[in-house]
This record gives sequence, C-alpha cells and structure tokens, in this order.
Amino acid sequence: MNESEQTGLATMRDCWITGGATFDLAPTAWKTIAGGASPDEQERRLLAIAAQALDVALRPAAPKTLKRRPPLPRLALPMLPERLRPLLRAALKHAADARRKTRVVTLVASRGFVLHPMDWMPSDQNSPDVYAAWIDWQASFDGERHAPLEKLTAENWDEFYPAARRMALADMRRSEPASARMLVEAKASGEPAEVRLALIELMRFGLNPEDAPFLKSLSADRSGKVRELAGRLLARLGEHGHSSEGGADGPAAELAAFISEGKSGFIRRRSIYTPAKLKSPAQEKRRAELFETCNLVDLAARFGTTEPEFIGAWQFGADHNADILIAQMVAASGSDAAVTHLADTLVADGGKPALFVLHLMPRLDSRRKRAVVRLILKDSKYLGALNVAEGIEASWLEWGDLTNGQTLLALRSAVAGNDDAVKRGVDDILESLGFLATATTAAKLIDEVVAAGIPPAAPSLNVLRLNAALAEHQSRTDT
Repeated sequence: MNESEQTGLATMRDCWITGGATFDLAPTAWKTIAGGASPDEQERRLLAIAAQALDVALRPAAPKTLKRRPPLPRLALPMLPERLRPLLRAALKHAADARRKTRVVTLVASRGFVLHPMDWMPSDQNSPDVYAAWIDWQASFDGERHAPLEKLTAENWDEFYPAARRMALADMRRSEPASARMLVEAKASGEPAEVRLALIELMRFGLNPEDAPFLKSLSADRSGKVRELAGRLLARLGEHGHSSEGGADGPAAELAAFISEGKSGFIRRRSIYTPAKLKSPAQEKRRAELFETCNLVDLAARFGTTEPEFIGAWQFGADHNADILIAQMVAASGSDAAVTHLADTLVADGGKPALFVLHLMPRLDSRRKRAVVRLILKDSKYLGALNVAEGIEASWLEWGDLTNGQTLLALRSAVAGNDDAVKRGVDDILESLGFLATATTAAKLIDEVVAAGIPPAAPSLNVLRLNAALAEHQSRTDT
C-alpha cells in the first residue's frame, strides 16, 4: 500500500468515526468491489476491506538482516505425552535451580521421552545427550547448515555443530579411543581455546597410555587451562609433572610441607599422613591453591610412596577442609585405581568420612555410585547429601533400599513434626528420591509420606508423581 492509499484510508477512518459515508472517498478498486449494493452494504464491504488492509498490508516489513532459521530438529525420542505435561511443568516449576530442573529432564529421558520445547529448552552442555541437536540449534545462526547423520571424520568436522561433535567424539572415545584421539589431535589446534578445552576434556573417556604422547604435546599449548587439563589427565595415567614442578622448590614440595608424616602400629609400623596445623588464614588459602594445582602422583612421590599407599595412609577426620581438598585432588588427578581405592575404603569405613566419596562421583562406575547412595540412606543424619550428589543415574532405587535403614522412619517423623526447617529439608530429600526411585518405589513413597501427614498435593511430591505417572503411561502403551 502506497502513501496516497494510506492517506485515503486514514480519511475514511475519520469519516466513519464521525458517522459519515465513505463510498466517495474509497479507492477506485474498492468501489468496484463495493458497488452495486445498498449504501449500508457498501459501507460494510468497505469496512471489511479496510480492516484487512490494516491487518495485512500495513504490517511492518521484516528487516533485511533477519535470517530464517531451520525448523527445530526432531529428537531421537518421542515427545512426552500431552496428559503428562501438567505434571512435568509442576515439577520444573518447583525445582529450585537449573541443576534440579536438569534432573527432572534426565528422569523423563530415562523413561524414553523428551520434553516439549514450550516446556523446557536446554541451556548448557549438562543436559542429556539426546538434546544435543537442540543445543546446537540455539547456538546456530546459519539456516543452511545441518549436522550430518554420518560418522564424524576429519573431512566433515566443520559440518557438525559443537554439541553434536562433542557427543560424537564422546561415543567414539568409548568405542574407538585411538580414532577419536587422532581426530582431536588433527582438529583441536585450529579451534578457539574454550573449544579446545572442551575437546581435550573428552579424552577422559577411555583414557589409556597411548594417549600420553598427545597429552604431553599440549604442554606447549597457548592456553594455560588446556595445559593444566592435559597435566591432570597425564597424572591419571601415572605420569609425573615437569621437572620444574616436581623439584625441591616446586608446588608439590611446597604442598608436602603442609602435611605431617608419622608412624602408626607397634609391631608392623606404617606411615600415616595428617594435615599440619595452620597458623593463619593466608596459609589455609595457599594450601587450598596448591591442592588445586598439584597432582596426586607428584604429591605421593614427595613422600616416596604410591598413590594408593598415600591415600590409604591419609588420616581422615583430623581436618575437615583438608579432607575435602584431598578428595577433590584424587578426583581431579588420581589414577582410576586410586579413585576406586579411596571410594571403597571410605564406603567400607562408613560414617561421616564416607560423604567425601561425593567428590569422587564423576569418576566412579555405576555400582559404586549406587553403593554410596545406599550408604547415605542407611543413616538419616546424612540424607541431605543426596541433594548434592552428582552424576547418578535415574530410576534405579528400589523399595528395599529405603526400608534397609532409617530413611523412612526419619521422613515420617519429620513430616509429622512441627519443625519448619526440618520439613524444608524433607522437601529437598523427596525431590532427590523422586529422581532416583523406580516407578514402583515412587508410588509407595508417596503413600507413605501422605499417610504421615504431608498434603497429597504438596509440591515436594511433584517429581515422585511424575515418576509414577511415567510408568502408568508406559504400561498403557504396552497393552
């Protein structure tokens, strides 16, 4: 619509406002459509044409810089059934942060469904792998580029979006670690530092001695974070740091000065290691920095011992902060043997020190992770630890795991009590159990806490209700 037509339309509008007839003011083409009818019908036809013109012809044109994006990719799993979406939205709304929302999403994915994009969209790489295509779709501004379905190779490297590429490389590291390493070795150097770091981090899957030469070559990388990560991965393979780092004045030697070596036993003497008493907050800060930057293999070497021997002789309970630091060091740079040795030792000893295993969770296999959760459930004093446990799979906790300890008794007592702070803690625990439980366990647990006095519609039961409802849907579709 040109400027004269817009002016004429404005004049017709003013005429209608004052109650006049507008046929004589209408454009010639409009008169042709409205002519041959009664005066009232003419006005009605002109009004209909004017309304259409205002709604369509006068819409602002899209800016030339606007790019058309491809449709949202279809994911490998079916969408969550419509009737379950209200339960899902309630669970997501009650989740306090992004980590807990991701737990809800992971629970649904474990039952074979993905969420509707209007209910949730992934915001980071911590989402289940099935959402990689959506992560890339959000990061993409090139509507003509599509991630291929074929296997990742050096030739089609640039055709993959970052999330899809990372997922393909992670899968390849599990099945063909050498091929994946050669791909990273060939392509990572041409990527920005942040992308290089994410690619090198994937080397943790299937890490083996054949990766050592490539990881050593990264000591010359221009990114300090990449060099540090490569050093940690080498330490997991038992490789010591550079001579400058392990010398008499290196960080490992400085850290060793914060640790006291003693002897234990009357007949069979053995070494024990305890944190030295600190004299100032500055020393505590420096000790934390050294634990973060040093590798376990180098620290053990300062005492002339091996990783398993060193952590086996560490005296947990003497200094809580130092215990956390040593557990984090083992998780970051310890060998697989050291990690499993520490985890098994702490779980076997039980009690509060066993909670330090939570820092090792990303490095543990499924069996050991489940053992940690079952240990926590046996003692009601440590139930809150479930809320910070990372890397645990969903939908495996059986009813027997809950009844084999104090968990149910503690939950019933807290629900029936009058302590608001305790009840808020119960809300968090029920949310965590809703993620861990099987559908049968979730349904039974709802009945238990409702019988104890919690309202049936309480938001803290949202994840449990969703869990149970997912199983109901699956049983209906199977029959």
